[in-house]
Amino acid sequence: MRIAATIFLTDETITPTRLARELEQRGFAGLYLPEHTHIPVERTSPYPAGGELPPEYARTLDPFVALGQAAAVTERLGLGTGITLVAQHDPIDLAKQIATLDHLSHGRFTLGVGFGWNVEEAADHGVEWRTRRELVRDRMALMRALWAQEPAAYEGEFGSVRASYAYPKPVQKPRGPVNGPRTLVGGAAGPKLFAHICAYADGWLPIGGRGLSESLPVLRAAWAEAGRAPDALQIVPYAVQPTPGKLAHYADLGIEEIVVQLPAAGEAEVLRVLDDYARFQ
Repeated sequence: MRIAATIFLTDETITPTRLARELEQRGFAGLYLPEHTHIPVERTSPYPAGGELPPEYARTLDPFVALGQAAAVTERLGLGTGITLVAQHDPIDLAKQIATLDHLSHGRFTLGVGFGWNVEEAADHGVEWRTRRELVRDRMALMRALWAQEPAAYEGEFGSVRASYAYPKPVQKPRGPVNGPRTLVGGAAGPKLFAHICAYADGWLPIGGRGLSESLPVLRAAWAEAGRAPDALQIVPYAVQPTPGKLAHYADLGIEEIVVQLPAAGEAEVLRVLDDYARFQ
């Protein structure tokens, strides 16, 4: 089983370059980074995990800049977002950022897509909360038009783009209805989420990985109904606190990659936890 890692990299933690080198040297599969542009002080949105919002949420590095640094000092390490708040981006700019990072890393990028939880953060980006999921679907379609091998126009509910020359292209070739980099959608199990996964992604990025025994058969049925190849579906449990039992359970479910959670801490603490997790490799 491949083991990647995620961390809230901030201006107070280990640096992207040091962490990336250490992950690659220890044989980890990848580095996934979250995204928050800002955290409004006047916030009524509850922290999904409960309790007070950890301070690192307001200090996160831009994931694309940090992953660019990580790409420059590694050769094999996968690079991903966990997740990109697609609704909060201009899709033409985002398509260029993604394609550039994938090109410069020789196809090592995974796009984790999310819908967000912080209503106030999204509102500052002009996002109407009730339509954010369809906005994400629309922006993913627009980006796919820019990533197409031949110039393709897109006219959607929320945006459009003329048929355009747009290079570089992501390295990975089209598969089924999907083009662009490897794409995983995060979120809680349910028919709306599974419809998004089947429409424009390679798989699911479930946080923590709970309840997969019940939800995976439902997703696999939706995937088959959408005409997707059964063996192409990828399930990558995210922000996992690993134990031998969890890893054995995931293996029984046919899962081939997980993403373990690292602390938002300085170099010494992060490397200590990495060394502990190395026993699961």
